[in-house]
Amino acid sequence: MSSNIRVPKICQHCGTEFIAKTTVTKFCGDNCAKRAYKKRKRDQKVQEIAPTAVQKQEYNQEQVRDKDFLSIAETCKLLGASRMTLYRQIKNGKIQAAKIGSRTIIKREEIEKLFQR
Repeated sequence: MSSNIRVPKICQHCGTEFIAKTTVTKFCGDNCAKRAYKKRKRDQKVQEIAPTAVQKQEYNQEQVRDKDFLSIAETCKLLGASRMTLYRQIKNGKIQAAKIGSRTIIKREEIEKLFQR
């Protein structure tokens, strides 16, 4: 059974007018349907990831606030400086740092001394 229905519609993806042969058609063609599908999937992934990114950021800020000794990465986040800037300050002697194995740690008091000078 074929139907001779011709329904004028507007594509939900690109917005162009087209003639649909069924009442449930949403897109003007296969390319628009594929692009709309990919956009839906992309938006769905972004919605899943967004809450965890905010949660991680808040956790790190609270964790850094209570520590007496900070790693290089934590100090960079706290000061808003790059790793190279921090290593340069350590090399120049403006910040005292200690090595534990391959890990470099900095006392919180050293960071506070930077702002008292």
